[in-house]
Amino acid sequence: MSRHSLRMRLVVAVMLLLATVCTVVGIATAVALRHFMIQQLDTDLSSAGGRFVAMQDHGGPGPGPGYSGNFLGPAQAPRTIGVTVVGGTVTGAEMTDRGGVVRDVPADARTALAAVPTDGHPHSVDLGPLGTYRVLASVDREGTVLVVGLPQADVDHLTVLLVAAEGIVIVLALTGAGIVGAIAVRRELRPLEQVAETAGRVSALRLDSGEVDLSERVPAEHTDPRTEVGQVGAALNRMLDNVSTALDARHASEVRLRRFVADASHELRTPLAAIRGYAELTARDRALPPEAAHSLSRITSQAERMTTLVEDLLLLARLDAGRPLERAPVDLSRLVVDAVSDAGAAGPGHRFRLDLPDEPVVVVGDAARLTQVVTNLLANARTHTPPGTEVVVGLTPVPTVGSAGCASGRLTVTDTGPGVPPELNVFERFARGDGSRSRIHGSTGLGLAIVQAVVEAHGGRVHLDSRPGRTVFTVELPGVSPEPDTRPLPLLALQE
Repeated sequence: MSRHSLRMRLVVAVMLLLATVCTVVGIATAVALRHFMIQQLDTDLSSAGGRFVAMQDHGGPGPGPGYSGNFLGPAQAPRTIGVTVVGGTVTGAEMTDRGGVVRDVPADARTALAAVPTDGHPHSVDLGPLGTYRVLASVDREGTVLVVGLPQADVDHLTVLLVAAEGIVIVLALTGAGIVGAIAVRRELRPLEQVAETAGRVSALRLDSGEVDLSERVPAEHTDPRTEVGQVGAALNRMLDNVSTALDARHASEVRLRRFVADASHELRTPLAAIRGYAELTARDRALPPEAAHSLSRITSQAERMTTLVEDLLLLARLDAGRPLERAPVDLSRLVVDAVSDAGAAGPGHRFRLDLPDEPVVVVGDAARLTQVVTNLLANARTHTPPGTEVVVGLTPVPTVGSAGCASGRLTVTDTGPGVPPELNVFERFARGDGSRSRIHGSTGLGLAIVQAVVEAHGGRVHLDSRPGRTVFTVELPGVSPEPDTRPLPLLALQE
């Protein structure tokens, strides 16, 4: 497919067509005019030949001393050539001048004139310095070849002038046609550009989550089905109607699912607390057999895990609903130190190391939620890497440059584990990795989803750079208090 615009291709196509037509017309005109002028010259040549033959039949004196200029006969046009050839030898060859005086024909031209066929048809002959002549040869009653010629220079000159004039006219016509054609094509394609602008505005909308106001439509004057542009515009409007209907249905489904998750998580907290309480109360009975005590410990462990899962789901549901977070100065440096200390106690088999600046890094946000971000990142590194892995937690202050959204705190968590498969979206809820990232500690699969949700709710961003032997999670948080992001995050269906 051509990389040039449709407008340019249309203008170029019209220009090529017009140039072809003009060239054909110009060539045909030049050929027709030349043919007409040659016919006129041949008519004059026949008349001059008749006068030349008549003069020789009446025995007019030939060229020689005292010749008075009637060798060619009276009323011959200037530069008319007359030649008599006897036995292949030129016996007379003269040319009239503008004043009626005759002069001899050059010797090199005589040879060419003596070779003219005596077929009764005019021929064009190049006579060297005399130029091209139209000549006619005939034989009189005595067998003498009489050759008469008229100059063809006027015909050639007019033909050249005509071709030059046509070339200038064609160039001017193509230039004017190109300008007018470009303006006309631009005007005719303007409706198509407006259709493209509508499609561009729609493509810039966020359609992946939340309630979408898809009100963009192609104007009614550009949806006439009788025109090609109208057919495109009408088809785009129909497609936008279908997409809008589908988005409304998806949003309604998301709202119902979000409400269900929030309600179910809230309702599950009470029975889970009761299960844990009764299990702990029963476990205090020293008369329980070992098998029953082991079962109660497993019940308590799984109840605690389910409680964690319910709390995570409830937090995500609240973030999805756009619940505002607390806004207060948070010392990230102290928060990171405390989180790494806790992670070292929870994972003694890993080597945790801090890389902090000399000055504290302070951001504005919800301290509890930011603590959860750091805790989840460290838990992810501890859970999905083998013992002995080094985990480095770095914190870098980034100066703000005056705009509310510039990052002033950059947190990195780097581990030397096996890495994350490139096809895995670790920030997806209930993401499941392969066996290289172990889940022996019972991860819920929601930790990194919570990290992303909390960071985005703070107006920041989180991204992952991973390869075998080096995995880096980078969190960037704004240094000034931005407007909270109340746009609901996408809620995926719960997986088993």
